Amino acid sequence: MKIYLVRHGETEWNKVGKLQGQCDVPLNEYGISLAEKTAQGLSDVAFDAAFSSPLSRAKETARIILGKRDIPLILDDRLKEIGFGVMEAADYITARQDTENPIHKFFRTPANYRPPEGGESFDQLYQRTAEFLKEKITSLEGKYETVLIAGHGAMNRSILNPLAGVPLEDFWRIPMPNCAVSTLLLENGKFTILEESKVYYEGAVRVRPWSERQE
Repeated sequence: MKIYLVRHGETEWNKVGKLQGQCDVPLNEYGISLAEKTAQGLSDVAFDAAFSSPLSRAKETARIILGKRDIPLILDDRLKEIGFGVMEAADYITARQDTENPIHKFFRTPANYRPPEGGESFDQLYQRTAEFLKEKITSLEGKYETVLIAGHGAMNRSILNPLAGVPLEDFWRIPMPNCAVSTLLLENGKFTILEESKVYYEGAVRVRPWSERQE
């Protein structure tokens, strides 16, 4: 079984560098365009099942990709982005530069990150996404051939990194621009990565949340 793991399209907060976390920020016009181009790139994939974070930016990306396919979109809270608590909506470029900022280590030294009040740890993120895969995805092997999962930058990495052998201290190693699609294979209960962060559009995109340049 193949799993297509996609990050949501661009939002205005992506554009200006604000921490979204679990704030429900919708796609902007460009984000919708990216999702539409991704939908074109995946138009030949006959999805049998689809799951998404309930946050609108991921949910709308999934719906655009699914198009007229007659399958339900199943929402699961475990696919939400990592929560930043009281720091949500903060400027992440400032956080990246200021060593005293509560979010600084999230970007610079993830292994030393401790969440601010109301926020989630990396351990909590990894735990809930692993539970989702075990409960919702592994049981589909042998029943379905292709599954869509729509999520977020950190959340998607919490699925990919363990499969790629990426340690927490190198959490951001895998680039993941908006609408990047990673393809996984589930075979005999084991997940492997077939392709990382493929995009179906051209143009400059932000690959990492601390980057000052367009890549």
